[in-house]
Amino acid sequence: MAKKTYFVTGTDTGVGKTIVAAAILEAAKAGGKRTLAIKPIASGCDETAEGLRNEDALMLQAAITETLPYDSINPIALAPAIAPHVAAQQAGKHITAQRLVGFCRGLQIRPADMMLVEGAGGWRVPLNDRETYAEVPLELGLGVIIVVPLKLGCINHALLTAEAVRADGLTVAGWVANHPEPQAMSCEQETLNYLTTHIGAPCLGILPWIDDAPVVDLPAILARYLNISVLIEN
Repeated sequence: MAKKTYFVTGTDTGVGKTIVAAAILEAAKAGGKRTLAIKPIASGCDETAEGLRNEDALMLQAAITETLPYDSINPIALAPAIAPHVAAQQAGKHITAQRLVGFCRGLQIRPADMMLVEGAGGWRVPLNDRETYAEVPLELGLGVIIVVPLKLGCINHALLTAEAVRADGLTVAGWVANHPEPQAMSCEQETLNYLTTHIGAPCLGILPWIDDAPVVDLPAILARYLNISVLIEN
């Protein structure tokens, strides 16, 4: 059974959750740890000869140490690149928190040192008219890793996300600052200083923008900027 399982969320969509999750997995791999990952829902999938495939889920598949079929990593694949609950409605599917929890628990029983569950968008992304994605890590009792993009507005979004996670009864296990754009934000160091002081959880790393390497190599490169000892040891 997976010894440690964490839920990876972002302050918003497009903040780099997958690249951060893959980098964490690569860092764990470099430390000799066995890893698993699941992205229960992925919208924006491409039609292939093997079926619908999502580039984020494929990146996670490449980063883990254990061999898993694609469907175990991304059990619900949706074609439209829109909000998951809308994509599911268009596909005639009904998504529930319990169904996603079942997928995660099915993977958790496999032996590993660390398992990551990647959410979709931010903390309150809806699954249906009554449930949000937050109910999945809550039911599983997972520590939460928050991905914070270094851009204008990130302090407000990061603190609100951390507040919501704690209000739901879960722990912020750590946060990662990510550069989602090539240009540095204004007053970046001051922003980092404020986040470090006020989020109330360890910063696992600050990931730079790298534009001179193939996307497939980025997780291993970015893993060097992380310190995930707190995730493994606690």
